Amino acid sequence: MLIAAAVCPCPPLLVPEIAAGAAPELDGLRTACVEAVGVLAAARPERLIVIGPAERAGRGPHPQGTTGSFRGFGVDVEVRLGAPHETAGGVGGEAAGGDAAERTLPPSLAVGAWLLERAGWDDAVAVEGLGVGEPLAGERCIEVGRELAAQAERVALLVMGDGSACRTLKAPGYLDERAAAFDAEVARALGAADAGALVALDEELAYELKAAGRTPLQVLAGAAEGARLKGELRYDEAPYGVGYFVATWSA
Repeated sequence: MLIAAAVCPCPPLLVPEIAAGAAPELDGLRTACVEAVGVLAAARPERLIVIGPAERAGRGPHPQGTTGSFRGFGVDVEVRLGAPHETAGGVGGEAAGGDAAERTLPPSLAVGAWLLERAGWDDAVAVEGLGVGEPLAGERCIEVGRELAAQAERVALLVMGDGSACRTLKAPGYLDERAAAFDAEVARALGAADAGALVALDEELAYELKAAGRTPLQVLAGAAEGARLKGELRYDEAPYGVGYFVATWSA
């Protein structure tokens, strides 16, 4: 059963070594993310599952102890998804398939692992990762979320994903006048713990707005069915023209 969830954006720029001279610009976001992870720790889950968008090679389950790095972004920073665990298993079924052995964390889950390390996550709590692909249909996202919530009596989710990437002329997806309204509805839903609103997100519009968080958010919606959690929106800004949200859902 889902007992708590945290939503955080997943830009590699969260890692100060990558942001370099621009690192202070995102200090407020980093603080909000670490505090959100603290809410998950306070809920005392049996299992934490980190969910994030992934390209084909990174989709599917990533067992506890899976490593990742940010070398592709020009810095020699390595992370690990929790302490190594000989019996750690996979999650997520057909969410992207593939053998979980010998895997490397996709960037979104690497950022999640970095956040857990920064927040001092307790290695005694089982941690797993799940990379989901943008094409995953909303209905299947809901099913995956239900499956995750059934993994244990006390499940927590760290949901990594960005909003639209079209908020300004200099945004990665250029300016799209629909982006602000899309992000506003996501922010409202997160603050209200409105799973139904996340289920109702327009898949085609999210794709056109380059909203990398659509699939992880809909997985969250499936996991939260019947959980009766309360939401708190902790951050809602669009630095660099990309919608970033930090929110927590807890009892």
